[in-house]
Amino acid sequence: MKTLVVEDSRASMQIITHYLERMGITPVPAATGTEAVDLFLSERPDMVLLDIVLPDIDGFEVARRLRQIEQPGDWTPIIFLTSMTKDEDLEAGIAAGGDDYIHKPVSDVVLGAKIRAMQRIIQMRYSLLVLTRKLDTANQELRRLTSLDGLTGITNRRHFEETLNREWRRSMRQGTEFSVIMCDVDHFKDYNNHLGHQAGDDGLKAVAQTLAQSMDRGGDLVARYGGEEFSVILPETSLSGAQVVAERMRQAIEALEIAHPTNPNKRMTASFGVASGIAMPEADPKQLLKAADRALYDAKSAGRNRTCIAQAIETTDACAEPEQDIMIMYLPKILIVHDNDLMRTLLRGMLRNEEYQV
Repeated sequence: MKTLVVEDSRASMQIITHYLERMGITPVPAATGTEAVDLFLSERPDMVLLDIVLPDIDGFEVARRLRQIEQPGDWTPIIFLTSMTKDEDLEAGIAAGGDDYIHKPVSDVVLGAKIRAMQRIIQMRYSLLVLTRKLDTANQELRRLTSLDGLTGITNRRHFEETLNREWRRSMRQGTEFSVIMCDVDHFKDYNNHLGHQAGDDGLKAVAQTLAQSMDRGGDLVARYGGEEFSVILPETSLSGAQVVAERMRQAIEALEIAHPTNPNKRMTASFGVASGIAMPEADPKQLLKAADRALYDAKSAGRNRTCIAQAIETTDACAEPEQDIMIMYLPKILIVHDNDLMRTLLRGMLRNEEYQV
């Protein structure tokens, strides 16, 4: 244990350092307040014994500077050494950042008792910090576990929906497009019935890992949505970009060559639905998800093992929701206003490449 001793009297310094060494404590001597601040930074002592009357700056100011140096959550006990006996001096010292007082001349008995008391506080504080860190680690692990699917180990539906809402709000703030993919393993119930639930579980695990490995960016998210359904969030991704990702995933699942006796392809395959949009204040993120789900339905209706994208939403279907509730714009229309013909042409080409209507 190291203790910074700030004392301008050589005689007092010798006595105090002698007492400390007898207690097995390493003294770090400083004769001025400025030197004390420098040593506090370089030595990082466990405790400070601080004289109030110093040749350059007083002990109260030194204590204030030491407290300013400390990082949030750190604490180094400061015990003032003083001949002052007024209550106002005691109050000023505590207000400056001190923790206790020892009156001069320093008694080895009193010094030992004060240091042992501070050591107990340090130990209790350290134990509390260790316990707090363990609790934080346990809470982080709990949050991680509650966000994962128990079977496949990838993100679960709850975390997916939280992320979807967060990305929706970000899209609304920044005006950026983002995409959602829905995936469904083809003829999975038949697969389970013929090969058993263990084979079904193994198949879902393989599909989940394949989907996760197909992700290119850290901000992308793949989740098990439920049963044999999976969902993907692709921030700042256009419809065409998301279609490329979905098709890559579809091919990767087919390339696993997992035998599926009732699938026409005789191997496990999956169908994908893709939707993309920019969040609107009047809309809801679930509508984007529904659009991807409808595209998935189209993929399955068209023969499965394929990727379909959501087009402009029609309201003629009897099951469709009222038109005013559907605010997702898959092909946003942009008006270009510029007095330069060349700039208008360049902007028109760039925006059309990003699938905007111009």
